[in-house]
Amino acid sequence: MKIGISSWTYPWAVGVDGHCPSRRLDALRLLERGCAMGAQVVQIADNLPLDGSLVAPLRRAAGGIEIELGTRGTEAGNLLRYLEYAVALGSRLIRTLPSEGCTADTLRTVLPEFERERVVLAIENYECLPSVELAAIVARLDSPWVGICLDTVNSLGALEMPEFTVKTLAPYTVNLHVKDFAIVRVPHRMGFEIAGRPAGQGRLDLPWLIDQVWSCGREPNLVLEQWPPFAGSLEETMAREAAWAEAGMNYLKRVAAPSSRP
Repeated sequence: MKIGISSWTYPWAVGVDGHCPSRRLDALRLLERGCAMGAQVVQIADNLPLDGSLVAPLRRAAGGIEIELGTRGTEAGNLLRYLEYAVALGSRLIRTLPSEGCTADTLRTVLPEFERERVVLAIENYECLPSVELAAIVARLDSPWVGICLDTVNSLGALEMPEFTVKTLAPYTVNLHVKDFAIVRVPHRMGFEIAGRPAGQGRLDLPWLIDQVWSCGREPNLVLEQWPPFAGSLEETMAREAAWAEAGMNYLKRVAAPSSRP
């Protein structure tokens, strides 16, 4: 089990619709940040799409950091293109967000290539697909080269609480997105908001989560993701997410340390 960061650790610095910094965080600078914080793995996800021209510079810059790739959808051409990038980078995992209509048959068309290259395809739980259906898809494929990227918040959008999502998907988990959150009542008291929090300062019980996954014989990498709320200006918001990233990585190091495990 390794710990690290993602391009979703810094969503505002990468760029959000309507809020794009003059100098966006790119994949190479993301690697630099990971190195500075002692990350063992860096996941370059769908908010920071790759093209072939970046592969060689990333390979040279990675050093001892493990690179994981991330994309969106289950279209065969895109997954196979990312598989080429993964092989060139020595990446052992590609995570993707499923599209509506994702089935075992859809993934079976590309699975032989992933098996041949010994790269794991990790399907992330998402609000468009109930966890029970996602688990059934992975179980039906029955391959060590396909599994679940378990996100700790996404399935709230499907009216699933984290405890249910974790227990349903933990047996298939090959990658773990650590994203802390709070559920707070809005100021006018008519409703609730799901808001991001620094890792270790919200509702997520990370030690419990790790125990649940470990009890299934899984030791996936822990990748920090964040949902920092807008702080009034883009500069303030990026400063907040950078501070959260430092605090979050320190928290992951403490929780994942061998002395903290049973």
